[in-house]
Amino acid sequence: MMDERDFLANRFEEHRTHLKAVAYRMLGSLAEADDAVQEAWLRLNRSDASEVANLGGWLTTVVGRVCLDMLRSRTSRREDPIDERLPDPVIAPASGTDPEQEALLADSVGLALLVVLESLSPAERLAFVLHDTFAVPFEDIAPIVGRTPDAARQLASRARRRVRGAAPSPERDRARQRTVVEAFLAAARAGDFEALVAVLDPDVELRADTGAAGLMHLRGARTVASQALTFRRAAAPASRPALVNGTAGVVNLQDGRPVSVLSFTVAGDRIVAIDILADPARLKDLDLALLDG
Repeated sequence: MMDERDFLANRFEEHRTHLKAVAYRMLGSLAEADDAVQEAWLRLNRSDASEVANLGGWLTTVVGRVCLDMLRSRTSRREDPIDERLPDPVIAPASGTDPEQEALLADSVGLALLVVLESLSPAERLAFVLHDTFAVPFEDIAPIVGRTPDAARQLASRARRRVRGAAPSPERDRARQRTVVEAFLAAARAGDFEALVAVLDPDVELRADTGAAGLMHLRGARTVASQALTFRRAAAPASRPALVNGTAGVVNLQDGRPVSVLSFTVAGDRIVAIDILADPARLKDLDLALLDG
């Protein structure tokens, strides 16, 4: 007969994927998201679970508190712009993701959106993520951020305005995304500068995270096109189409190992954002097993 601890563990596992999705949106780091979920499990073990009427809601609140503390600690440490980095990408085959990844990325959580979330205060990010993405009531969010429900509502509202003003509204059709990305890659391979400019939005933004050098920002079609031609000359010998955070992307490989991951945000048949992860230390930890075969 299943003892009480095993029963509790099984109930927790039913919520694990949801909790990791919450933590990933809050932190932009898969490893830190796992840490936050593990901390929620430890806190559950130290609590009287019999008094928890809504375990899913209780765990979501706990993960929110843990992530808020982690974000505040991160903010207090981050004094140098070189500490900026791209969020961790979630990579899947171009043909589609597995169920866990679909849950992790539901409601569109592309890298471009995660970058915008990084610009919010910890409290704004929590209020926006918990309410707008996971429908947590402001009455439950308020005690986490130490505000009244009305103040928590204002936090989410400010965050929502910033997200809408900064995050591009992406093309949802993956086939159309891929068509635009393939046009970009073909122009880059051919060294066709004007064709590159034509497929880029005039205000396209490129972010490249190489690790030691920090996060590079470029803006404007002609500037980004010039950089794309530079990348072509130093390109890896093999590339593989992939979904990166649910949108069209590319994984560049050398000797079977990833050397860069490119994520493209497409809107109105043009590329509005390109996010490149080329940090060797982080690339070696990527799980690319699903891309095999």
